[in-house]
Amino acid sequence: MNKSTKARKSQFKTVNLALQGGGAHGAFAWGVLDQICDDGRLSIDGLSATSAGAMNTTVYAYGMMKHGPDGARQALHDFWKDVSEAGQPYNPVKPSYWEQYFGGWENLNQSLSYHWFDTFSKVFSPYQFNPLDFNPLRDVLEQHVDFDEIKRCDCTNMFICATNVRTNKIKVFHNEELSLDAVMASACLPTLFQAVEIDGEAYWDGGYMGNPALYPLIYETETDDIVILHINPIERDEVPKSSHDIHNRINEISFNSSLLREMRAIHFAKKIVEEGWIKDEFRDHFHFTHLNIHSIRADDAMSEFSVASKFSPDWDFLCRLRDAGREATAAWLDENYAAIGKRSTVDLKQEFR
Repeated sequence: MNKSTKARKSQFKTVNLALQGGGAHGAFAWGVLDQICDDGRLSIDGLSATSAGAMNTTVYAYGMMKHGPDGARQALHDFWKDVSEAGQPYNPVKPSYWEQYFGGWENLNQSLSYHWFDTFSKVFSPYQFNPLDFNPLRDVLEQHVDFDEIKRCDCTNMFICATNVRTNKIKVFHNEELSLDAVMASACLPTLFQAVEIDGEAYWDGGYMGNPALYPLIYETETDDIVILHINPIERDEVPKSSHDIHNRINEISFNSSLLREMRAIHFAKKIVEEGWIKDEFRDHFHFTHLNIHSIRADDAMSEFSVASKFSPDWDFLCRLRDAGREATAAWLDENYAAIGKRSTVDLKQEFR
């Protein structure tokens, strides 16, 4: 073992990762995972994820299970490449040549196809316009992950979040419960696809109830550090005025709400510890005693893109988001690596109270 390898091993740290959903914007999370694997200083114990985050999680875990970090990187690249190719003929939001020339990805919300699709999906349900429940992403994911094998994965703890349509409760699928249906349930947008039926229950996108859920990482892993990847912008400087911008902001607020509520609960739990409300004999058994929270924020990278761009399968766009994810993660590691295992790098009181 050479000196550089020894130094790298001595700096090795373990974290849990929480991945939000966000359609094509999930390519940013691809970049985050790619950079973590490339950097080599972090090991991921648990992954809690929703929607596109759930797809990233299963592809990453399967690649890691088969061929280690390099295998995970290659698996994610191949998956997103096939997503791009499969999405081209079926994408409902296709800007014309002139719209691409003058606007590109940033102005997909102005595309005539997006306005048509948005109106259409509010008038007709997927049970009407998609009676066979066709979803090209299902075929792509099935080609890249062997779900019979991944149930036996012991290198990554996976927690895939979905919303129970009938009970309004969150459902978290663990490794042994993972299936193609479970991941598709986590990514089931109810305006596009029929609810996914699993064991007699119907599920929609997990973002409504857990985007993603943090409690499985706290209670069901041995790792005290959670890194949250915020795909949906939490803050925006300007108050939206146009109809589209208002709907876009409603979408962001809705898909952040469950996570922010959980963060406020974590802040309260840590306050109980820090202010000595827990007796000493119980402190080590209280899951929040040594919990450290970190976050990688995509606000700056994503603020220029509207909700319409979440439907874009354009390969250049996906690679642009991947590179933004890599850059954000590299910067975050440079600034915060020393704190992992020692303290939170997020001021919970200031950010989420």
